[in-house]
Amino acid sequence: MNNADKKLQAIAAIKATHLNNIGVQCFDADYFRSLSIDLQNRLLFCINSGIENPESDMGCYAGQPDDYDDLSPFFSQVISRHHGVSESARHACGWSTGFEDGSDRTPSELDLKKLGLAPCSMRIRVGRNFDDLPLTSAMNMVQRFKLEERMTTVFAAMQASSAYAGTYHSLTPGHANTITDEQRQGLIDDHLLFKPMDKDPFLAAAGIANDWPHGRGCYVSFDQSFVVWVGEEDHLRIMTMQTGHRLAKLLSDLKSFIQAIVLYSSSDFALSDRFGFITTCPTNIGTGMRASVHLRLPALTAGGSEEKVKKIASPLGLSVRGLGGEHTPIGYDGTVDISPRARFCISEEEIISRLFAGIAALQKAEAQCKAGQSTQL
Repeated sequence: MNNADKKLQAIAAIKATHLNNIGVQCFDADYFRSLSIDLQNRLLFCINSGIENPESDMGCYAGQPDDYDDLSPFFSQVISRHHGVSESARHACGWSTGFEDGSDRTPSELDLKKLGLAPCSMRIRVGRNFDDLPLTSAMNMVQRFKLEERMTTVFAAMQASSAYAGTYHSLTPGHANTITDEQRQGLIDDHLLFKPMDKDPFLAAAGIANDWPHGRGCYVSFDQSFVVWVGEEDHLRIMTMQTGHRLAKLLSDLKSFIQAIVLYSSSDFALSDRFGFITTCPTNIGTGMRASVHLRLPALTAGGSEEKVKKIASPLGLSVRGLGGEHTPIGYDGTVDISPRARFCISEEEIISRLFAGIAALQKAEAQCKAGQSTQL
């Protein structure tokens, strides 16, 4: 039995026992056999993480920027299941903040101060991948070095910008900007750098953790408002973070930061006419964007549990996380991380608007809980 046959056999077994493994559930043997040998190999590569980790919910990662289009019958089903859209859905490509065109909606309408909130920790990040390199799952060591070298040049150019000037911290041994283990841990503790990837079974099976820690690092502006992760799940995770009230300004600042990166890199990001911005994981396809706010909800989280918050947030399309990300505890004072789940078939502006509306609803529920009233919205 050859390797492909072994994987097909494994897929059939997992299909029967792990109904939540989207990649495996969407795998169609007849479609697979209709493909060329090259596309068969690419499809098997994409779902390898789901085969080696049957308990995975997504169960697949793209390997090449063109995988979503070249394997669209498979990825259309995957995206449909995860994002709750039709298999023929198309993402409307094109960034829009909606706050520069003289429309009725203005940045002040997304001011958290209007909800009676003290300054909040706010963050928006997007995943981006260059179209002339494999995605992080399929990169070799040389390609990882090429990505880091390209971005080191970009970051050097940013030193002339008063808004974005900062420091690149490399995890690559021997790099001119290599940091110590203590510096690395300090950046992780401050949520400015991603955690080690080599122990993650999902990332390892997908190939994303290969060659760790070579070709990885993070750029942090001197005021810590602008951050770029290099070589994590996507080529780049570009983010802006502030403590304040104005969500719309945060979005506008991120847009300007991304434009600066594109200008300095002289390279294009991978973009599909149908699927939007290409990301390694289908969960982020479309905008590749996650916007979040740290919201203090002591009444709803009394006893240290976020279950009440999740019960309210889920119908609103919001995810609730701990302060260190998924599967981490909430803050001792009842602070949780709130973000809209939607990434696909939605605009960046709509994501921010949904976040604001969700925070308003949670604030109302928090007030009701403090008053001993029902939290029905």
